[in-house]
Amino acid sequence: MTSAVELADYCNLLLGVERFTDYCPNGLQIEGDRPLRRLVTGVTASQRLIDAAIEAEADALLVHHGFFWKSEAAALTGLKGRRFRALMRAGLSLFAYHLPLDAHPEFGNNRQLADLLGLLDARPSAGVDDLLWCGNLAEPLPGVAFAERVTRALGREPLHVTVVNRPLRRLAWCTGAAQAAIERAAELGVDCYLSGEISEQTVHLARELGIDYLAAGHHATERYGVQALGTHLAAHFGLEHQYIEVENPV
Repeated sequence: MTSAVELADYCNLLLGVERFTDYCPNGLQIEGDRPLRRLVTGVTASQRLIDAAIEAEADALLVHHGFFWKSEAAALTGLKGRRFRALMRAGLSLFAYHLPLDAHPEFGNNRQLADLLGLLDARPSAGVDDLLWCGNLAEPLPGVAFAERVTRALGREPLHVTVVNRPLRRLAWCTGAAQAAIERAAELGVDCYLSGEISEQTVHLARELGIDYLAAGHHATERYGVQALGTHLAAHFGLEHQYIEVENPV
């Protein structure tokens, strides 16, 4: 039998949690009352995902976006209280890994997205824990063709800011809400930068920096790290594992 603490200790070491200064605590956020046999993974610990994990008779829920964010109120009331009560009544343990899961070289969101899109020589742009990654296409592609590849891979059409009608060769990316890193990406000499979200000023920055920008969805770009980690944990600890998709257009 695997305990919640045992799983957390393993994940904390595997993902190098201590190296990151994050916006939330990483690791075991709520400790349930039973050994772990069935693990459910998902992107965000929303009420819908919690209810689905309970229906699936999970013992633990592992997510990328958990609780206790620096900007949120600490009191367990209202919506937040309802989520906690549901988890506690069901005896579920909740694990959440944010930046460490973005950065991990094997199970991380950036690595998984690179593999999904067929990007070569994928690596962090500066240091092992850098969240901004860069890589290359096997063959140059028009921006429209690469956007179509993203659509097929993620099942949703990205918002594509086309700046120059040229083939794309070298790319930079960071999953989630990393549109603000576009200037750093441009300094790498890339033709295109991809992230999850877009802000009003991102369009102007892309035009003035001379690189294409693709906003492929915060949720859509961060579905794959938890799945890869969950699959690994299931094999390592002998757990049942199920990823549950809760659609989110953002």
